[in-house]
Order: sequence, then structure tokens, then C-alpha cells
Amino acid sequence: MLKKRLIPVLLLQNGQLVRSELFSIHQAIGNAVNQALRYNDWSVDELIYLDISRNGTYAAWRDDQRIKSPTNSLSLLEALSKTCFMPLTFGGGIRDVDQMRASFAAGADKITLNTAALRTPELVTEGATRFGSQAIVVSIDAKLGDDGRQYVQIDGGREPTKMLVHEWAHEAQERGAGEILLQSIDRDGTALGYDTDLIATVAAAVTIPVIACSGVGRYEDYAAGIRAGAAAVAAANIFHFKDLADRGGKAALLRAGIDVRPVEK
Repeated sequence: MLKKRLIPVLLLQNGQLVRSELFSIHQAIGNAVNQALRYNDWSVDELIYLDISRNGTYAAWRDDQRIKSPTNSLSLLEALSKTCFMPLTFGGGIRDVDQMRASFAAGADKITLNTAALRTPELVTEGATRFGSQAIVVSIDAKLGDDGRQYVQIDGGREPTKMLVHEWAHEAQERGAGEILLQSIDRDGTALGYDTDLIATVAAAVTIPVIACSGVGRYEDYAAGIRAGAAAVAAANIFHFKDLADRGGKAALLRAGIDVRPVEK
């Protein structure tokens, strides 16, 4: 059986690393490239960078410019790939095969599709055909509806759709996606733990790996995500604000009897 993975998700907005809450509050917290260097010394299994910028304007993290900031998403990806020595997934604003190709050329091992995948589902198939299913991750942002069912929202969580999350996850798999990155808008940044019902519903609808994200507040939340059916557990804020969060997370998974790659001394 494959080992379960622990994955930091890092959000980028206009060139800066940000923390997120409910997909609507974003606080700049640092330099994205420096953070990748930090994770090289940790025992995380992969990195996921998601560019949530609304425009192409990239701002410097520090006004004195001693830390040089990339000027666009591809230059940022190139800088990240030079410092990141683990599998790197990159997404945000990828709308066609040419952008996929450019992302791989800049150093991504996998790319994520979100809004573009739902609006143009054949893009998933085209990407999987050209680059392999293992390189195509479909990211799904879920929002609980008034009827108690989970619906897909796109455009950074701003646009609701009538597509049920588990149905879209199944269709994405059928179209060639190799993994699903599942995020809960309602749990984002709340530290209330994963929405395990959501994870279980999606995991039951697909046979490809589901990466659970959104809501981690304690290391013990990871095990709940795995038990709900996730093949990998991801988080954002806990990695920014807790020292040695890789060790704490993996120790909690091991205590729960979950097989993970050992922490490197």
C-alpha cells in the first residue's frame, strides 16, 4: 500500500505568499521562494503552490528590494523549481495546453486546473493525453448549499455553480485527471478540522487519489482526513505558524497508525 502524503499548500497573490480565510480574507506573510527553501529542510512529501492573483501585477515583498521578487507567475515558478527539491505542483490561471507546457518547462512536476477545467472539461483530457494523467490535478472548491449538498464554486470561490462536487470529481477522473485537490470554502482558515463528510463523499466517487485540504487546526486533524478516504492530507496556515510542523504532523499520523514517509533527522 502506498504511503500517505503530507503536503503544504502555499497561496500566492500578486507575487506574495498569503494566508487565506474563507477564500475571502488574504494576509501577506512572506516571500514564496524563501518558503520553498525552508521546506527543503523539512520532511514534507510535496509542495503545492496556487496562484490566486486576480491580475498579473506582482509586488515586491520588501520595499528595499534586497529580496528580489519575480515579475510574473512563470518567473516565480522558475525560481521555485530551482530551490525546491521535492515534487512541485503549480496552478492558477492555467487555461490552455500551451500554458500547461510552459509551466512544465518552468519546473512544475504537476499542474492544477480549477475554473478552466469546469468551464472547458475537454482541457483535462487534452492535458492528460499530452502530459500524462499523473501530471494533471483537478482542484475543486466546495461550498455547502442550503440543501445540505456540496456544490462546486469557481473563479476563486466567487462564482457558484449547480455542479455537485462528487459528480464533478468523478467526471474529472473519467476525463483523465490523476488526482483531485479538494478544498472546502467553509473550512478554509477556520482551524475547525477537515470536512470529513465531504472527503468521504468525494473519495467514494473516484478511484484516483484525493488530496484533502482546508480546516486543519491541530495535527490530529490529518488522521481524520485519511480515515475519511484521502490519500494525502494538505494544509496551509499550520505550516506558516507552527515550528517543525512537518514533524508534528507526521508524528500525529504515526501515532494514529497511518503509514507515512519517516521524518528525516
